[in-house]
Amino acid sequence: DGHVAHELDTRADDHCESKRRKIHQFDTRIASGGSGVGPGQESLFRVDEPLTDKQIKRTSALTLTQHIVAECGASELQLALLFNNIQNGCKVIAHSIQEAGIAGTLGMAGGQNFTGDEVKKLDIISNEIFVHSLKSSGVCSVLVSEENDEPILVKESMSGPYCVAFDPLDGSSNIDCNVSVGTIFAVYKRRTTEGVGEVADILRPGTDIIAAGYAMYGGACELVITWGNGVRRYALDPAIGEFILLGNVEFPKDGGKKIYSCNEGNSLYWDDAIKQYTSLVKDQGYTARYVGSMVADIHRTLLYGGIFYYPADKKSKKGKLRVLYEGFPMAMITEQAGGVASTGMFEGKIQRVLDVVPDNIHARCPIIMGCKRDVEALLALYSK
Repeated sequence: DGHVAHELDTRADDHCESKRRKIHQFDTRIASGGSGVGPGQESLFRVDEPLTDKQIKRTSALTLTQHIVAECGASELQLALLFNNIQNGCKVIAHSIQEAGIAGTLGMAGGQNFTGDEVKKLDIISNEIFVHSLKSSGVCSVLVSEENDEPILVKESMSGPYCVAFDPLDGSSNIDCNVSVGTIFAVYKRRTTEGVGEVADILRPGTDIIAAGYAMYGGACELVITWGNGVRRYALDPAIGEFILLGNVEFPKDGGKKIYSCNEGNSLYWDDAIKQYTSLVKDQGYTARYVGSMVADIHRTLLYGGIFYYPADKKSKKGKLRVLYEGFPMAMITEQAGGVASTGMFEGKIQRVLDVVPDNIHARCPIIMGCKRDVEALLALYSK
């Protein structure tokens, strides 16, 4: 044993001496004006080697930060600040979700929120992250979150011209089984101009929204945003920590794939038009796809085509999805992508989702969204 220990000590000493010689040689070359590159090592440090395709793409791609400045312009610096903080909040939430299993933040927080939904630990974490990101922008006056019973009125010294309604973690019931979830948001321009903001600044129809978007946390982290002039899609490049523009989002001209997406577990309580439509598309060979996270279901519908619906029924006569931070932002995105967003039969008439007038910050409404081909076919059944 003593011989082995002596042998190991000798090897360690030789290794340390070798390192000391290399460091001395490096320092000598630097001191003499050299590059620090030893004989025969020049090929390892060539600067004339071409960049890889991946490096070229990363350095030339349009980032969300650049796009925000281009979209908002110098006259809308405050809106640029807001969206910069929104994207930062989404990055932090994405990281929190990625490390949730290791950090022990999966599972229930205990109890229910005021709307009756069970609260997950990540619901609370995501909400705190997004609220802090929006407040710290210095340009928000009123915030409405699914996780807060009352609106958050930002103190005057930190407030600005914008109001934001958001669902910090849509689809969180799926989070423990690693299914895609997301953050949804809608931005209003404040109506009042002085003092602390008011609920009336945000309790308005969807036609007053100036921008909307959602982040999806799945196999990749993506952001989809509209400023009212089309829909842009970005993906987070983890190597540089930036959202990179992937392109515009538009529904396929022919309606795309024949996909219907709904919770058929509620079909017993649907009205006749919804039942008839669902039966009809099955007969026509449509494929059923339903994740249970609105972000994931709408994202697929935007990219592939088809229809998503969560209608009013005998159990939920006003629908289940919330107007301000689910219905409105997704309706604006759907319309800007060339689709249709309707409530179906709601309060005695068929309505455009963006025309709904919410009577409280957590008001609900039914949702029928997708390509024109499919939504118009469903709505036509009401007239019969």
